[in-house]
Amino acid sequence: MWGKIKSTWIVAIVLIAALTACSSNSNSTSGNSGNSGGSNASGSSEASGGGKIKISWWDTMTSDASVAALNKIIEDYESEHPDVDIERTFISNSDIKKKLLLGSVGDDGPDIVWIDNPDHQAYAAAGILADLTEEIEEWGQGDRYFEGPWSSTIYEGRNYGVPIGSNNLALYYNTEMLAEAGIEPPTTWDELKEAAKALTKGDVYGFAVSAVKSEEGTFQFLPFLYQAGSDITNFDSEGTLDALNLYKYMIDNKYMSGEVITLKQADVATQFAAGKVAMMVNGTWQIPFLLTNATVNWDVVQLPVYKQAGTVLGGENWAITKNSKHKDIAWDIIKFANEPERLKSTLMTNGRMPARSDLIGDPFWQEDPQMKVFADSMAFAKARAYGPNYPTISEAVQTMLQEVITGAKKPEDAMKAAAAVIQEELK
Repeated sequence: MWGKIKSTWIVAIVLIAALTACSSNSNSTSGNSGNSGGSNASGSSEASGGGKIKISWWDTMTSDASVAALNKIIEDYESEHPDVDIERTFISNSDIKKKLLLGSVGDDGPDIVWIDNPDHQAYAAAGILADLTEEIEEWGQGDRYFEGPWSSTIYEGRNYGVPIGSNNLALYYNTEMLAEAGIEPPTTWDELKEAAKALTKGDVYGFAVSAVKSEEGTFQFLPFLYQAGSDITNFDSEGTLDALNLYKYMIDNKYMSGEVITLKQADVATQFAAGKVAMMVNGTWQIPFLLTNATVNWDVVQLPVYKQAGTVLGGENWAITKNSKHKDIAWDIIKFANEPERLKSTLMTNGRMPARSDLIGDPFWQEDPQMKVFADSMAFAKARAYGPNYPTISEAVQTMLQEVITGAKKPEDAMKAAAAVIQEELK
């Protein structure tokens, strides 16, 4: 397994290096405790002036509120540790994989990095991340995290990071359309089918998901897979077929548009906000968008249940790169940032749920009825922790969905083809 993984990542690194040898770093900005000075994406070192220890921090946060919260953490830590100089650099989601790969080869990556949780195990397998198992055991707070986000930081029984915050999926619905149809928000698949039928009128579709050929499509399909009692690890099963047939039922009856194969989650939210879709599957991050942009009244409930409740987990994790020269200081910064009140302030700015179970009961997530839906779902939200070959697994799921929705293959045939790929990648 490791030979296959290692060779794949080496090829990726070589290709990326060839393609980016002449490129600049103009797509990232950096700041030290709010200072928006020039970028320096190199690993930690002793600064030439003043003898301070430089710690490089990479993240993907862009909103003013999120950036302010992160800079506050940095300022507070530097105030308590005047010998440490933390340099925060923004790296876009589209660039962070490339830059981490190149950094691991050139020994100039960050000390601290935020990682999208489904990518965590792949980085660990490639030898890019530091093993934090002993540090976390000594810290003694690992049992305060939900199993879903925590599992995304584990590779081959060792721990390579700490969850930051999480998100998951639920069912948004147009309150006026449901009231006019005389129905309640669906709580089961049967009720979902009936509601989609009753709500499909004229140019309004009753139901929508994102089934685009990207990770977003897989992300949106997995909750239905889990609800049907199936999983990536037993993909060739009745549950997978049930979930596929649910999609096919919606498409065949025109309760869901065939255009979902091209719609990202943001596109689905835009249609919902404009009153073109009565119900949609989407995440916590759409709440601010809908509050600002929706022309309809809406609410949100947990996803309907089939054989069991189920939703999928998104979010980011803290990690330290293996090449960090100051692992001890980087780990101390992560612990500092994860102190409950400090972490809460960060999560409140970026639409995330706490990955820590001892924070989920906070009034911020419990007293807002819409946020509470997502908060309560954290107890059964499942991470995409399927090993370093998950990107190939996800691509097989995406292809299967496209084939079923377009009618290119029957659900059983598409499932069998995807299962063959997935089984090989799980070995």
